[in-house]
Amino acid sequence: MLKTLRRALDGLYLTGGVLAALFLIAILVIIVLQMLARWTGHVFPGATDYAGYCMAGASFLALAYALNHGAHIRVSLFLSFLGKYRRWGELWCFGIGAALATYLARYAVKGTYVSWRWNELSQGLDATPIWIPQLSMCVGTILLAIAFWDHLVRLLVTGDHGIRSDLVDQSHAE
Repeated sequence: MLKTLRRALDGLYLTGGVLAALFLIAILVIIVLQMLARWTGHVFPGATDYAGYCMAGASFLALAYALNHGAHIRVSLFLSFLGKYRRWGELWCFGIGAALATYLARYAVKGTYVSWRWNELSQGLDATPIWIPQLSMCVGTILLAIAFWDHLVRLLVTGDHGIRSDLVDQSHAE
């Protein structure tokens, strides 16, 4: 059962990473369409806003995937100085990270709900209901909170948080 849960969580983080990559591709498509519109004398209303929404989506959806792969800037230099107390430092860091990510996710969801409830529209030419692009922020912060809690629980239960960066993996391979 734990292996199934591990695969599901890793699949969830991977899905966030894939969606983030798709948002980056969408930015490229929007930029190309905007260039084509300009060259042909047409206007692509809201292109800048859509690219911004996609950038926010890419940023937030990639957070959990990046954490799971050790791509975030971490406090490993500080933790290495702790010596035999490193585990306590990691517990503290993951505990603070999990609490802050949960707090961020709560307020992202709350803010999106308020935008939906009040039917807020973007200030651009497109007048997009603002809760639609905010959904990617909600999903991304929820995934990040899940990832922090996942690694904190893993650290508590197994003594290892399970995060391996590519640099660490390459240095162990040599």
